[in-house]
Amino acid sequence: ITVRTWDVHTEKKHKSVFKPRSNKGKKVIPTCCTYSRDGKLIAAGCQDGTIQIWDRNLSVHTKFHCQQAHAPGSDTSCLCFSYDGVTLASRGGDDTLKIWDIRNFRKPVNEAKGLTNYFSMTDCCFSPDDKLVVTGTSVKKDEGNGKLVFFDRLSFQKVYEIEVTNASVVRCLWHPKLNQIMTGTGNGLARIYYDPVKSHRGAKLCVVKSKRKEKHAEALTQDYVITPHALPMFREARQRSTRKQLEKDRLDPKKSHKPEPPVSGPGRGGRVAAHGGTLSSFIVKNIALDKTDDSNPREAILRHAREASENPYWIAPAYTQTQPEPVFAEESDEDEEADKEPEWKKRKI
Repeated sequence: ITVRTWDVHTEKKHKSVFKPRSNKGKKVIPTCCTYSRDGKLIAAGCQDGTIQIWDRNLSVHTKFHCQQAHAPGSDTSCLCFSYDGVTLASRGGDDTLKIWDIRNFRKPVNEAKGLTNYFSMTDCCFSPDDKLVVTGTSVKKDEGNGKLVFFDRLSFQKVYEIEVTNASVVRCLWHPKLNQIMTGTGNGLARIYYDPVKSHRGAKLCVVKSKRKEKHAEALTQDYVITPHALPMFREARQRSTRKQLEKDRLDPKKSHKPEPPVSGPGRGGRVAAHGGTLSSFIVKNIALDKTDDSNPREAILRHAREASENPYWIAPAYTQTQPEPVFAEESDEDEEADKEPEWKKRKI
């Protein structure tokens, strides 16, 4: 039946022991305890209805002691120091919530009654700006909803209340940095309340995530496969009357246009005759029209001699500096007579 402090680095041995006592010096059972905000004071609520506060370094005698803070025999479920370190809030098992000034610890500064409490760990806490005090209420099964009740710290008037669920609201915590309220209920439900503008991170990180849709395999059987040309917008309209359609086609200049006759002669107007449309027919035609006489091969070769002598291009320019002057044999009468002989008398080589 003690209140002990522990060093997290030496778990096997406690650091200090605080023994709460009654006025008669008897041992009493502490039901809740807490540190002050600066860590210098340790407060404990006991079953005899007292609230006892010790200096952290002096574990023998209490620094502040309040008799009959709550009803004797009830479990004080929570103690909470304000952020300024002067005010103490206590949640009693006698369905009350009280505010104390530790500098004048005889009477409570304010008190709220009628806050049902069936649990020995029902919380109370201050808002981050020290202007509000919040606690939860308990209900029996199927007899209403548990509430989160907010009181003004100075006037201690009920400012607001939230119906959480159809079970007792046991634990509550107002986080100073996130500015969000976490609650735990008797049926195992945990809820977080936040402000869209004033709150930061925390639950807001989960709210922005969209819930994933469950994939059902059965939904695939309900889909229909439709071919594109089976839709009504792609179907061609049926012709109700052939006669009316023919009359419309006669009025259409493209459909009523008379086809042009085939080209019998050479092509004209961008059209090509049937017999001269291919490359092979063009080549055959040119060969047939070619009237060049190649019966005398010497004349056929020498017809380019004049142009070659006047404008030499291939061989003559390469030998202009080293080529001697050509000397040709003079023509004799025998050659002329040989040329005049008929073909059948000429010597065959």
